[in-house]
Amino acid sequence: MAHLLHLDSSADPERSRSRAIGRTFDEAWLKADPANTITHRDLHANPVPHIADASLHWPARLRPEGSHPPAEAEALQAELIEELVAADVLVVGAPLYNYSLPSTLKAWIDHIHVPAVTAPFDVDTQPMKGRPAVILSSRGASYDAGSPTADWDHEIPALSLILGTALGMEITVIQTNLTLADSVAALAPQLGRSNAELAAAHEAAAETAARLGTSAA
Repeated sequence: MAHLLHLDSSADPERSRSRAIGRTFDEAWLKADPANTITHRDLHANPVPHIADASLHWPARLRPEGSHPPAEAEALQAELIEELVAADVLVVGAPLYNYSLPSTLKAWIDHIHVPAVTAPFDVDTQPMKGRPAVILSSRGASYDAGSPTADWDHEIPALSLILGTALGMEITVIQTNLTLADSVAALAPQLGRSNAELAAAHEAAAETAARLGTSAA
């Protein structure tokens, strides 16, 4: 058996493509091994607060002298880190909002990225090193290489830096573009591509979950 931590951050519980692709992943994960388990944290329905005190960016031994972060904030951070470290695989539902991360997802990142705890600093500490992190990216428009908007996505690079470089996880990105093609007139001519990419993302999610749900068991 293996354990999955699944994060959702879309503000749209009804039509969200990242949520829909995530459900496909979860179904395939449980099918791969009925003993597999899932912890689902909905960062929109139950948002993590912004980090309460700057000293929480550090473990207690490295905090500035006189730091006294709120006890409840410190406990929440410990809970979130413990929840992450308990996972064999991480799935992140990550819609692109204003060319970056949803604020709810950024708040989670600020709690779990702690040098000398989850990332190296004065000690080589990477408890998540080598574990898979699957990013389910849904983007309203397109950001193709060589296009004028190619560098406008500031979400995948940030998540790859934090989860991949800092935490040492193995990153897989499953992406679907042009999610607004069915509602924005200017994008309507690309509806066919939008639908094809969504179908491909569901297929990739199912395949990735089946592989990881077996290999991580």
